[in-house]
Amino acid sequence: MNCGICIGHLRDKRPCGGCFKLDCENKPKHCRSCSIVNCESLAETESGFCFDCEKYPCARIKKLDKRYRTNYGMSMIENLDYIQKYGTERFLVNEESRWTCKKCSSGLCVHRDICLKCKEKINVST
Repeated sequence: MNCGICIGHLRDKRPCGGCFKLDCENKPKHCRSCSIVNCESLAETESGFCFDCEKYPCARIKKLDKRYRTNYGMSMIENLDYIQKYGTERFLVNEESRWTCKKCSSGLCVHRDICLKCKEKINVST
C-alpha cells in the first residue's frame, strides 16, 4: 500500500505515520493488528516486500487486493509486481502523478472519489 494515498495518512488531524510505523499512536487499532504488516514470513524477506516471500501472492494479499480492486480501483498485487520490476523510486514517481488532483494539485485519497481539498470528482485509472 502506498501510505501517501491513505485517508489516515492524509487527514489533517492526527495523521497516521504509515503501515510500518507500528508504534504510531494515530494508527487505528485494526491497522496496528494488520496480518500483512505483522506477517512473520514478510519479516523474513530481505526486501520487506511480499513479492520476496515464497507464498506470494498469499491468501491475505489476494483478499486485500480483491477488496481494493472492487472498492477503490487499485491493486496491491499490481503495485507489488511493479515495484519488483521497476523499483520503489519509479513506483512512487508514478503514484505521485496518478494520485495528484488535476484541479488543485493536492494529494488524492484512494478511499474517496473526490479530492479532499477542492472536492473535485476524481477518476483515477488503474
